[in-house]
Amino acid sequence: MGTIRHLAIKTKSPERLATFYEEVFGLKRIHGEKGGAIYMSDGYLTLAILKNRGDYTPSGINHFGFQVDDIAEIEKRLQAFEEPLAERPASRAYAEYRAMDPDGNLFDVSAHGYDVAEYGHERKKKMEKAPA
Repeated sequence: MGTIRHLAIKTKSPERLATFYEEVFGLKRIHGEKGGAIYMSDGYLTLAILKNRGDYTPSGINHFGFQVDDIAEIEKRLQAFEEPLAERPASRAYAEYRAMDPDGNLFDVSAHGYDVAEYGHERKKKMEKAPA
């Protein structure tokens, strides 16, 4: 079973929204990126506040993310819907894969989770050290 652990919102002003979620709901900043993205958490769900790209990018929900135990099983289930599980760039700290539902809503899939930033090269090192 997968659990929703991550939601991403696009905005013109990540700092403004981060301050709002800090002051109104007590969310804590857990990570920030040079491009302006701010990652926050309530201790369970991670909220990514992403900066709009370009002048025509609408604000609002961008994607959400599932934490799963078995990525291979999720990939197998997605095949029944003819939806590929695409690997995320190694520069993405929280999710290893992305896919979309039949309506085109994007979602990330992660085995390591959304609690700690872990980049592709770190995941690779961990896999190399794992017992065979």
